[in-house]
Amino acid sequence: MLKDFVVEALELASNVEEHLLTLERHPDDLEILNAVFRAFHTIKGGAGFVNLPAMVSACHLTENLFDALRTGKAPVTPLAIEAALQASGFVADQLNELSNGAAPDSLASMPSDLEGILTQAIEGKGSAPVAAAAAPVTPPASAPASASTGGAGASVMKDGQLDWESMYQAVTGAPGSTPAGNSPAAAPAAGAGDEPRTAAAAPAQQPNRRASDNAKEESIRIDAGKLDALLEVAGESVQAANQAAVLLEKLQQFKFEGTAAALMSTLAETLGRASRYSSELQRATLSTRMQPVGRLFQKFPRLVRELAKDLGKDVDLVITGAETEVDRVVVDSLYDPLVHMLRNSLDHGIEVDRAAAGKPSKSTISLHAWQAGSSVMIEVFDDGKGMDPEMLRNKALAKGLITEHQALTTDEALQLVFLPGFSTKEVASSVSGRGVGMDVVKTAVEKHRGTIRIDSTIGKGTKFSIRLPIELSIIPTMLVRCAGAPLALPMAVVERVVELPETFDEVGGAPVMRDQGRPLPVHSLAGVLGYEPGNERVGVVMAVPHPYILSVQSVEGTADLVIKPLTAIHTSGITGTARSAEGELVLVVGLSFLLDGCNDTERSAVAQV
Repeated sequence: MLKDFVVEALELASNVEEHLLTLERHPDDLEILNAVFRAFHTIKGGAGFVNLPAMVSACHLTENLFDALRTGKAPVTPLAIEAALQASGFVADQLNELSNGAAPDSLASMPSDLEGILTQAIEGKGSAPVAAAAAPVTPPASAPASASTGGAGASVMKDGQLDWESMYQAVTGAPGSTPAGNSPAAAPAAGAGDEPRTAAAAPAQQPNRRASDNAKEESIRIDAGKLDALLEVAGESVQAANQAAVLLEKLQQFKFEGTAAALMSTLAETLGRASRYSSELQRATLSTRMQPVGRLFQKFPRLVRELAKDLGKDVDLVITGAETEVDRVVVDSLYDPLVHMLRNSLDHGIEVDRAAAGKPSKSTISLHAWQAGSSVMIEVFDDGKGMDPEMLRNKALAKGLITEHQALTTDEALQLVFLPGFSTKEVASSVSGRGVGMDVVKTAVEKHRGTIRIDSTIGKGTKFSIRLPIELSIIPTMLVRCAGAPLALPMAVVERVVELPETFDEVGGAPVMRDQGRPLPVHSLAGVLGYEPGNERVGVVMAVPHPYILSVQSVEGTADLVIKPLTAIHTSGITGTARSAEGELVLVVGLSFLLDGCNDTERSAVAQV
């Protein structure tokens, strides 16, 4: 029960934080005021039942605050917003500790300064209201609860799920909500200071409860490990169906008569149906792993707000594309990289004196997501001072991270920020300057077959662009062969296939081929991967920031492959393995490796054709 409570309460707490930041901009929004009140009230009920007194006390005080705000007894001031954010953070911290295995009795008690700021906000102290105080509204009434734990009609289950509020009321005899007139310091665990509502007012809350019940009926919580196991089985079934189809195609080359011919026809129909069903199963399973990136993005407004305040900067975070869906594993792994990027924008990008730069005092950081084919794009842009490529290069040289002959272009110089140990800060602070952060970002992104690039203009701002596969286990690929070995190239970077000439022009001793009027370097895929180059007369034009042609022995079609990452060994340029329809083991070439022009930190090979 504690585990179920933590999962549901964490979701409520994250929504509360988003509501509070919206309320800061729209202080007269009664719907948000009521939503925050209900969230803290519900968390308080569950926390009381599982015996978390500090959480109960914090929620009770915050519940009283929002009852006062929504009825107009206290104004919506910056102090009130700050108090609620602190309470939300305290509750979220305790929930995260529980989620990580902490015992309930090991949690800290509610800090006195949190109690103090909540009490001040309830009493209407602090600065002037953010805007005109919200008009009084009658709070939704609740039906009186039985004072006995075994009272008639008491129920702690709804549609097969635990109803934390009912359980709390059943155990403590507390009513459904706390009137604004209660003392903020009342002991909520035993329902002290609460007053029962009249029975006549009870029906007012019923429509909301029915809507909540219907929502619960449409969803079910499933362990992520079970979904992963189901996805693997679905992928294997698709591979088996594809392999069966290949075998059937070979069998149909033979002549069958009579009963054998009829059986072959039935077999072909059955295998076709099995293939369609296995593909549908795979697609349906994949959809269960997809989650909107908004689940991740909603954590950042508060982080930006607090860090901007610490740095003395006025920053507005603009989020778009929060509905874009991506594999849940990607969503979970993006938090730390995005935190590093936002902190980098706030600390390094945004100017302290914007007026001197001829810019508005309020700066903007935008966080944008959208779907591009089989990939998800995430951009972080700040309208700050931008990056100076020459300064970055000089810093890297001074630290011994590069030589005089490296990072000569603007693009290469900008990418230096991803080197381990690189920092432009002379003195380390609590925010940055220790030479860690952006290298962690690049490592985390590439771990999930993604890429990250930087574009920056001095005086205008900086943009970080992340490209990730929508889902991790299945990707569209082009199947090629080099030195007899089967390989797969992600279709995300394949432009088209061309025929290669017998001889090439050369630039600086490297082969070059003119394609659609542009001279493109030619790299041998066999050569860069360490195979013995053979007769390579087919070229794959790569759609990357700096286009080039990849020469291969042959192209054998396209396929959606179930990718299994390499974990035990590291092979330059290879990100995983898969099985072809014929059952052959295929090595999958890494997306970031191809985007970087087949250059690797361990080895840079010259094309051999």
